[in-house]
Formats: sequence, structure tokens, C-alpha cells
Amino acid sequence: MTASTAPAPATSSGQPTAHRPRWADAALVLADGTVLWGRGVGATGEAIGEVCFNTSMTGYQEIVTDPSYAGQIITFTFPHIGNVGANREDLETQQAACRGVVLRADITEPSNWRSVEHLDAWLKKQGVVGIAGLDTRRLARRVRDAGAPHGVIVHAPDEAIDADVARARAAEWPGLAGMDLAKEVTCRQLYQWEETTWTLENGYGRLVDPKYKVVAVDYGAKRNILRNLANLGCQVTVVPATASTEDILRHQPDGVFLSNGPGDPSATGAYAVPALKGVLETGVPTFGICLGHQILALALGARTEKMHLGHRGANHPVKDLQTGRVEITSQNHGFKVIPETLPDKVTPSHRSLFDGSNEGLRVEDRPIFSVQYHPEASPGPHDSHYLFQRFVEMIDAHKGR
Repeated sequence: MTASTAPAPATSSGQPTAHRPRWADAALVLADGTVLWGRGVGATGEAIGEVCFNTSMTGYQEIVTDPSYAGQIITFTFPHIGNVGANREDLETQQAACRGVVLRADITEPSNWRSVEHLDAWLKKQGVVGIAGLDTRRLARRVRDAGAPHGVIVHAPDEAIDADVARARAAEWPGLAGMDLAKEVTCRQLYQWEETTWTLENGYGRLVDPKYKVVAVDYGAKRNILRNLANLGCQVTVVPATASTEDILRHQPDGVFLSNGPGDPSATGAYAVPALKGVLETGVPTFGICLGHQILALALGARTEKMHLGHRGANHPVKDLQTGRVEITSQNHGFKVIPETLPDKVTPSHRSLFDGSNEGLRVEDRPIFSVQYHPEASPGPHDSHYLFQRFVEMIDAHKGR
């Protein structure tokens, strides 16, 4: 193994050296003083956030542009990130949401017929600061065992890197607990969504025969979630996270969808919960995912808390407590609903088979349900696509069809 491909050198104690190697032009510095040297990728500069890891083997463009990653530095545990390049179709939002990326191997030349540019060039355009050449397995174990640390990536090829300054910045960063990030990633005004899912022959389609009017509250919505709704005949009106009860109901929706998103649900809930309570009082069918699941739980009277180790990847087993069926799911969250706090007639519907945490709820006497994971699975398996069908079936039943 040569110096150009090796992970950052370490001392005999196992702690990375604080002295910058000649081959390194970037560093990941954690709040506890750990310094990991590597080679910079993407934009130059600094990125500060919570260091997490994602175990997905595919879909790195979708992951980087997932708004649920706002405030976070993503460590990819799969080593071959960038080998299929980047394109204009595999985006969940137009602008990258994460603070930075950490890679094991250097980004290679792309090898895929859909690629239009090198991932490094795309990261530069997106303003994403990254670092390659790190021992990502070791970093993932650190996150798994000790929790997600605060960290700073510094990519400075032509300047000195002051690890002490970076460590202080990481230590001073307040963290995601108590942080409302939905306001940062939500849309600024309402818009209509009619694009359907991608097919090999035709690319993305267009809704031509709308059957349902759905209002989607955008806490950080992914495009492929909206496409799955449109695929089933939903004409979707997307409203900002700060929309009031009146803003939502004036569109006379057949159903209301609560999207994924980043940050602490209790912070976002300060304005989202009162608006949602007014919606729930009408009895309109409501479906939430991810942050939307957490906001719904808060509106029903439950509580949420930050997890020691969040769920981020495309291989998480979840059990449906009604049917006993196990789904392999795509997930990205660092907070969870406390199932013991759910009120009467609100029942946990799904449970993680990794750590037993809550993965869904349903209201027994109303057409209201939610899941913690991402059923559109972009990237990931398609085991949970049935949930979108369940939503429109609830709308049909509510309308008496």
C-alpha cells in the first residue's frame, strides 16, 4: 500500500497524528481532538457538522441531496463512492443538503452510461467539502460506540491547517439537539408537483389523470417521495414547513402528507405541531414519514428523543407488528419517537429489528398513520412502496368510493 492510497497514519497508541503529512491537503478534526488526515475532494474550505455514517452501497447522489442530512457530515462506509459519476436526474433536491462527505478511497473516473460528469466536479459545483483516504470502518466504529461526534472538515490545499482551531470550532458547535433545520431546507412558497417516477425507456413521466388532491407539508421533502405520490394519481400541492392549518386546508385536500426532513422534531414542532393539530381535527387522511412521523407523534401527544446511534442506510430490517412481515428499509434519522408516550388509540405499527426502536404508528379510529423510514427507497429496496398505496386507499375509503 502506497502513501497515496493509505489511510491517515497513526501513532503507536492508535490515535491519528496531529502533524500534517506531506501528502495530505485536508483533515477531519473531531471535537475530542482526534485529527484524521486525508486528501481533499469537492470544494475547498471548511464544513462543520455532526459526523454520521451511511451504509448504502448505491445512491450517493440521492444521499448527498437528501434534505434530511442538513447539518451533517456523511461518512460513506462503502468504499467505491463516485465510480458511476454524477448526472442531473438522481437528485432529491437541486442543492446538496449535507455539510460534507468522508470517503475511504479516492474518486475514480466514472464508468456508467448515465454519467454526465465526475463526482468531484459535481461536489465542487454543489459547494460540498469532502475528504478521502480515511479509514471509514474505524470512524464508523467510533460513531457506533461513542455516538455521533461534532467535527470539522478542512480542505486547504494551499494553506496551513490549524487542527487546534478546527477542534475548538467543532467543540463550540451547538449540535442538532434543539436545532430547527426544516426552515433551512423547506420551499419558500407553495408549488405544484406532477412528475412521476423514472423508467428506463422514458425517464421521468408526467401525471395526466389526477384522481386525488394531496397537500404535502415540506419539512425537507425528497423528490422521489413526491413522484411516488404522483404515480398513484395524486396532484400534489407542496407547502412550506411553516404553513398554518388554514394554509393547508384552503386547498381542500383529499389527503395530507407530512414529509421527511432534518433537525430536532421538538424544535420544528414549535410551529408545525399547532398547524397539524388543526388538520387532524378535520379527520382528513394523513400520512407522515421520517420527520413527518415524529411531528405527527408530537401532535398526537407523544414525545421524541435524540438517538445514541441514528439509522442511516438502505438495509434496515423493520417488522410490521400487524402482519409480522419484515421489510428491508431505507432510513435516515437521528431522533426517534418514544413509543411508551403514545396516547390511547395510537398504536405502534412497526419496530426496528436492529435496536427495537419505534418505526411507525397508526391511529385506531382515524385514517392517520406514519413510518420512520423512507418508503420511496431512493436509494434502497422497494419493500415499502405499498405504503403509498395504503394512503390512497385510505383516501378512497374516506371519500366513500
